[in-house]
Amino acid sequence: MTFGERLADAVETRGRLCVGIDPHPGLLDDWGCTDSAVGLERFAMTALEAVVGIAAVVKPQSAFFERHGSAGIAVLERLVAACREQGTIVLLDAKRGDIGSTVQAYAEAYLSAGSPLAVDAVTASPFLGVGSLDPLIDTALANDAGVFLLALTSNPEGPQVQHAITRQGTTVAASVLQAVAARNAGSHGLGSVGAVVGATVECPPDVSVDTLDVGGPVLVPGIGEQGGTVDDVRRIFGRAARHVLPSSSRQVLRAGPDKHRLRDAALRAVESFSKLG
Repeated sequence: MTFGERLADAVETRGRLCVGIDPHPGLLDDWGCTDSAVGLERFAMTALEAVVGIAAVVKPQSAFFERHGSAGIAVLERLVAACREQGTIVLLDAKRGDIGSTVQAYAEAYLSAGSPLAVDAVTASPFLGVGSLDPLIDTALANDAGVFLLALTSNPEGPQVQHAITRQGTTVAASVLQAVAARNAGSHGLGSVGAVVGATVECPPDVSVDTLDVGGPVLVPGIGEQGGTVDDVRRIFGRAARHVLPSSSRQVLRAGPDKHRLRDAALRAVESFSKLG
């Protein structure tokens, strides 16, 4: 099955939720975990165990594993393996972007079968030009994996680039969304190339509901503690909300380390988005 097909099945079975596993130092401390590879593993595996069977997708934030060096990357490898053993889709939030042989190397690290870090999908930055990511996208599709391209992010600096006007007269954000839609053209069902659009963004004038309907999944971070709500998703996406994958990290993780409270928080998040379509 393609990544898009697997994701559609997971959403149909479990509901519409991506849970971020973001073990930043403050959360490690809140959970009583040491800021070390040992504490990192306890945090990550506890979070995974709590949301298995509830979250359609688990999204580890690579940077919080990388900050612990090789020991942290080893924890990430074990987390990815555990997700695969339990049938949970893994979206690695790495936001990689480069050109030529370098982006191909990222593709082989994250999306090639047999790599110890091979995941179901990865986030990527297209701001060196969408075409620079072709090796990443091609490798993903050849391995039935997915790629999510940043399009409109909620950080205050984002519009400086994303709302800028290209030579073709469109905004950068609209160009990225159009490129994602082009990659998904001809897909049967949900495409495997997605976009990232924050839950609290203000869209430029040339980004409409039609533009946001890219034929693939749209990852929507910023739900919960960052201010994004179900109403925001309805306002921004309209009928395109049927392809939205809302992502919540801190709102769920703050309930830890108790697994029952974590599970309840995830269930509440799934329920809140159950009527998006």
